[in-house]
Amino acid sequence: MHYSILLEDAEGVSYFEDRTVDVPFRDFVPPAAPLQISDVYRATGFVFLTLPVGWKGVQHRSPRRQIAAILSGRFRVEAGSGEVRDFTAGDLFWMEDTTGAGHVSSAEDGVAATMVITQLG
Repeated sequence: MHYSILLEDAEGVSYFEDRTVDVPFRDFVPPAAPLQISDVYRATGFVFLTLPVGWKGVQHRSPRRQIAAILSGRFRVEAGSGEVRDFTAGDLFWMEDTTGAGHVSSAEDGVAATMVITQLG
């Protein structure tokens, strides 16, 4: 399973990295056959978020460590490094840029972008 993560360098400039989650086969719901499942990640809550049609934010930090699962639309993020990535339904976007200059995000393609965001502990 793949995801993009937004990190910060020593100067507080955000940048993207591609990462992979290890999902080995494990017993999860016995007596059913093993499933591919990751380690447990601690979370404190989750929210549903909709960026309205045409919404574009100003540069901001992530309010906390969090991961977004995109449900619909096209969610665009511009890192402080200048790299731009688009996320669509099924994509995972992990945010760790909580102290630096942050990033800019927007809803693209004339449709709202919807997601569920899990706030990490």
